[in-house]
This record gives sequence, C-alpha cells and structure tokens, in this order.
Amino acid sequence: MNPTSDSACRPEEVQKIVVFQQNGSGEAKIEGIRKYGGDRFELETVSIDEPLPDIIDDSDEYLPEKIDADMVLDFLKHPDLSQDLGERCGELGIPVVASGKKNRIEGVYEPPT
Repeated sequence: MNPTSDSACRPEEVQKIVVFQQNGSGEAKIEGIRKYGGDRFELETVSIDEPLPDIIDDSDEYLPEKIDADMVLDFLKHPDLSQDLGERCGELGIPVVASGKKNRIEGVYEPPT
C-alpha cells in the first residue's frame, strides 16, 4: 500500500482563519484565500471601519474577547490594535501573521513586504 495515496484519500481538516481588517484592508487576501483555498479554510472576518483615536488604551471596544481560530491574519492599520491582538492571540496560543508590522510578540509572524 502506498502511504501517499492513502493520505490523499483522507479529507483534509478545515482550518479556521480569522481575518482582522480596517476599512477593507484585507479584502484582496480574503478573496485570494476563498479563490485558491477552496473548502480547506473556514473564514471569519472582523472589520473595524469606524474612525479611531490616535491612541487606544483599551482595545476591548474593538477586539472580540474570545477568538476561536487556528490562525489569525492581521491587516489592522492601527498599531495599538495590532499590538493588543498579537498579545491576546499569544495568550490563547493562536499564531498570527501580520505582514509589514514591527511587533516583537512571540507567535506573531511578520513576513517581509
């Protein structure tokens, strides 16, 4: 029996991705995941579209208390929200991909842009 063909017959586990965006900043990536990811991903989007203050001391008003995901994509533009999101996900053990950010939080991955 060929192990490769055996594993190819098993259905892939669906990965839950939660995308955080501001003013549509993640829409192109969301569409790409839907187009090329097929049924392999369950997507949830958290959109923050209202004007924000320069400094956010308490992000609880903007970020959900609980996040249920296998991975989070951070397309937030506000640095305070990105920081708090990374810390919250770190506490929950959820990896975050935050392209172009300068966070230094364990579990936040920042590919070069």
